Amino acid sequence: MEISVSNLVRQEKYKLLIGSVVPRPIAWITSLSSNGVVNAAPFSYFNVACIDPMMISVAVARRPGGVMKDTARNIRETGEFVINMVDVHNVDAVNQTSADYPGDVSEAEELGLTQLPSAAVKVPRLGESRIHFECRLHQIVTLGEPIASDLIIGEVVHVHVDDELYVDGKIDIEKLKPVSRLAGLTYATIGEWFDRPRPTYEPK
Repeated sequence: MEISVSNLVRQEKYKLLIGSVVPRPIAWITSLSSNGVVNAAPFSYFNVACIDPMMISVAVARRPGGVMKDTARNIRETGEFVINMVDVHNVDAVNQTSADYPGDVSEAEELGLTQLPSAAVKVPRLGESRIHFECRLHQIVTLGEPIASDLIIGEVVHVHVDDELYVDGKIDIEKLKPVSRLAGLTYATIGEWFDRPRPTYEPK
């Protein structure tokens, strides 16, 4: 099948992208509004952006009319956020925070999530997660015309990792049991693992 993007409506583009670019890691982001409301929300347009300095990227789609979501607005205003990683133990709570809460209502408070102090930022981290990346805003890039998404690039300034997950300087994936996002209402765990040695180029 050949698909001309110019012939697709927004929903068709959305379904094609989220059904093809899988699995996607989930950033469970806590942020703080200028009024002190703790926001918690998941985003699956999330990945590593740079190693040194440590940076991550998260794209936050805008609401109809180009209105910023609470998370993006909070990060723009305060310059800080925390990414709480998602696993099989917290995925139900993560899913609950995806509801469309009003901006003046804290998902963390409503759901009784455990708010822990961070080391380098004012935004609290969530005790239901076992890996936390404290971040300071590096840059926001607006995408689309009219604006349809905010690409947030954050610099990681402090990391918390549960002791049992950190073995010989690496994260034990089997113990972490991460959860990723697929399309529709579907999430996924890690399936079969396999290795491939990295090849070396040898001139003929």
